[in-house]
Amino acid sequence: MVESTGHAQRSIVDRMKGAAMLNVATYEEVEHDNSATGQAAVVVVIVAVCSAIGAIWRGGPGIIAAPISAVVGWLLWAAVTYVIGDKLLGGTATWGELLRTIGFAQSPGVFMILGIVPILGGLVRLVVAIWLLVAGVVAIRQALDFSTGKAIVTALLGWLALMALAFLTGGGRWFSM
Repeated sequence: MVESTGHAQRSIVDRMKGAAMLNVATYEEVEHDNSATGQAAVVVVIVAVCSAIGAIWRGGPGIIAAPISAVVGWLLWAAVTYVIGDKLLGGTATWGELLRTIGFAQSPGVFMILGIVPILGGLVRLVVAIWLLVAGVVAIRQALDFSTGKAIVTALLGWLALMALAFLTGGGRWFSM
């Protein structure tokens, strides 16, 4: 994997590959590149479309609704992990750094498109869900500059907070992680 020199910017595809391969240097690169926030948003939308296509036979949210709910979920997830990780657990990150790393952590989700394959689709969705969880923990750990244990706690508390919010608002379809 090519490491960033700090000045040369890799393509979104290279960054997605690095993020999917859980390459720490990729997460550090996007964390510190303020211009990568737009790329992270594009990753979130691409993954949402792939997921919607993969879920078409299961009555998923659809090609239009999926990106909207994915972007809202991404923004909320970054905000919640920022508050928990930075303010409560003593990490050192900005909301933008979390937006970028968490956005790129969605990269393995492109494989959700394979969910459309009969029988195999369920297994693919399970494997990708676990992969996304691990990538999310790596993203949180790198952005907040703390231990894997604290990253796991941040992710767990963040997930619980979002589930509580979804329950309280009657939502649940407005975010996808």
